Amino acid sequence: MAYQVHAYDPPERHGRDRDQRPSYGSDAAEALGVDAGRVHKTLAVSVDGRLVLAVVPVARELDLKRLADAMGGRRAVMASPVEAEKATGFVVGGISPLGSRRPIPVVVDAAALDLETVFVSAGRRGLQVELAASDLVRVANAKVAAIARDGPDG
Repeated sequence: MAYQVHAYDPPERHGRDRDQRPSYGSDAAEALGVDAGRVHKTLAVSVDGRLVLAVVPVARELDLKRLADAMGGRRAVMASPVEAEKATGFVVGGISPLGSRRPIPVVVDAAALDLETVFVSAGRRGLQVELAASDLVRVANAKVAAIARDGPDG
């Protein structure tokens, strides 16, 4: 499998509250000089009480209802940062869809397959791995579903 690891200096600021955290994915896209549509964030979500990792472009938002549907569930809510970090072994801003502490189902947004390569966190802030979306799906044993939507600005 072909891949390339890209390191960059992550932002210094951080916080546990959503409004205090930096936009790690957008920061990565800017630092690496790539379109934000190619950089994907990995979000930890509880679907009917079961943790799932959702991989969506940083330029878009996760649609919780679509994710619940993709997992055959009824309700999806964002996991707390503490829950996400404990389950994955990664810190927020560095959560990767690959190599979690324990097996966690992964769902990749279907639009990723339209791209030649995508960037996802390589397990820590300031480190991204670039690989073919099809390889990401295969290696993560991921489901593919349309789980992203345009945000309020797009």
